[in-house]
Amino acid sequence: MFDIGIGELIALAVIGLMIFGPEKLPKAAADAAKWIKQIRAMAVDARKDLAESSGIDLNETLNTVKGLGDYHPKKLASSLFTDEDDDVPSDRKPGDGKAQPPAFDPDTT
Repeated sequence: MFDIGIGELIALAVIGLMIFGPEKLPKAAADAAKWIKQIRAMAVDARKDLAESSGIDLNETLNTVKGLGDYHPKKLASSLFTDEDDDVPSDRKPGDGKAQPPAFDPDTT
């Protein structure tokens, strides 16, 4: 979630020690954790209230939004240039277990 490395954590700990001191730092950390927990609970409650008041099923909406990924330009372009019939190359037999490299003509390049 956060891209915080060990160096940043050490720097934050040193800054916390300088600001709060060794006596108050554990209480300040506990208070910060409590605030974060309260903010997350408020966000979950707000999401539930919004879903209930609007009458929208969030799971259905999320599935619809995920389905919109099929309309990404790259996926659309790749679907235009591939055919279901082109799964088996013309120079290979369908039951053939070996993959053969495509034909190469040095005069065409």
